[in-house]
Amino acid sequence: MDTKTLIIPAIDLKDGQCVRLRQGEMEGATVFSDDPAAMAKHWLAQGARRLHLVDLNGAFAGKPKNEAAVRSIIEAVGTDVPVQLGGGIRDLETIERYLDLGVTYVIIGTAAVKVPGFLHEACDAFPGHVMVGLDAKGGKVAVDGWSKLTGHDVADLAKRFEDYGVEAIIYTDIGRDGMMSGVNIEATVELARPLHVPVIASGGITNLDDVRKLCAVRSEGITGAITGRAIYEGTLDFRAAQALADELSPQL
Repeated sequence: MDTKTLIIPAIDLKDGQCVRLRQGEMEGATVFSDDPAAMAKHWLAQGARRLHLVDLNGAFAGKPKNEAAVRSIIEAVGTDVPVQLGGGIRDLETIERYLDLGVTYVIIGTAAVKVPGFLHEACDAFPGHVMVGLDAKGGKVAVDGWSKLTGHDVADLAKRFEDYGVEAIIYTDIGRDGMMSGVNIEATVELARPLHVPVIASGGITNLDDVRKLCAVRSEGITGAITGRAIYEGTLDFRAAQALADELSPQL
């Protein structure tokens, strides 16, 4: 396992293209590339040590919709870096197919909240390969592409899912995602502190100052951060961000 804080580029897939959304709104998608595989190779060249893929159409449809693009990315990067993928993963067959394709980690989000038994089964069937994505606003979990807020407390669910055997928890503050307003460090630390599994922050990372703040709390169990809009729009230089994270990460 990488002992440095990982800065993880996001490649969000919609209709086979690489896009970014603002606060989960599909209608507000900005297309950054019509060649996701080339984009994946670009981030590898910039020093990425992991890639974060999201099948946005799949997240809304409840089943994979950008499998061809995922396949092209895996073929392009080979086994050079781990790939984590979320969006539309609702059954064990889909997980098996993606792992066979070369995906390292699958991320279960809405289905983990709605059908916790499925997450439990997935962790048992594919140990070491299942992450859970918890998207929250005001401490409450959101599902269905952030369109519905539930009454579930994010900290309670995280603890339960840790007991199931998830590899990591990806925590998104949906009030900040795609808005480039800074990471909600306090909420992320509050979630990570009582857990033993790693927490990966997502949503809001904008500049090198955010990277510094994240590295300062790595000892709380926050091992990385996913970044999207900032690296595509240029407010964050990816190579510089990972270099800074390597420099600042404590030797654990």
